[in-house]
Amino acid sequence: MISRRRILAILLRHFYLLKHSVSRWIDLLYWPTIDLLLWGFVSLYIQQKEGSGIVYYFLGALILWNILIRAQQGLAVGFLEDVWARNLLHLFASPLTLFDYVLGLLLYSIFKALIASLLMGFLACLIFDFNFFAQGSNIFLLTFALLLFAWSIGLITIALILYFGQEAEILAWALALLFLPFSAAFYPLSVLPPLFQDIARFVPTSYVFEGMRLVFQGKDLPYYFLLKAYLLIVLYLITSVIIFWYAFKLSKIQGKLTKIGE
Repeated sequence: MISRRRILAILLRHFYLLKHSVSRWIDLLYWPTIDLLLWGFVSLYIQQKEGSGIVYYFLGALILWNILIRAQQGLAVGFLEDVWARNLLHLFASPLTLFDYVLGLLLYSIFKALIASLLMGFLACLIFDFNFFAQGSNIFLLTFALLLFAWSIGLITIALILYFGQEAEILAWALALLFLPFSAAFYPLSVLPPLFQDIARFVPTSYVFEGMRLVFQGKDLPYYFLLKAYLLIVLYLITSVIIFWYAFKLSKIQGKLTKIGE
């Protein structure tokens, strides 16, 4: 049975870690700020040379990609926090269920993505006169798609860590980047080689970022882009849940759950 108190307890545990850790605040606030300033000024320079609206496409893509990264890492790194603290055994020896635990991490990932997006959106408006949130429901639909996809990557990451142990923890930072070349976040899909374009058709983020560019051009959001993106995301999410559940069950059977982090 789902327990709201247990879910909030997991969320509160990560808030306490965040409260007393300068390094975690740096990861949450410093890197998104540096990314926005660095690539914002680069794109502004390119716009001055080329006379195009590239700065808005680039900043929009940067904010959306950071939302995906923060949501994915909120889930995967949140799990690793318990691995590093050797806390998994204690958590699952309590009345806490796996579903409660994952929901707590999902809430924490939403918090991290929200903080990063608000910070980058504010700086983009203040420094580059770019109102990311002015697109209203279109931005919400694109962002929600990225959140769901981020969670599917996060669950796969946790599953791989459960199966292979801490040797796989680098995937908490690296796995999402595997999809970046095929997502067409910072360039149109048409610039990719034919083989990469074929692969990108099976990567839901490619439809999200192609739709984003059309929205920032003042055009209507093509809903067939969203339909394709959400259908693929549901497929990814179902697959990731199955793999995660199987990896967790296998880790208990093989005794890996008690040994991970040692």
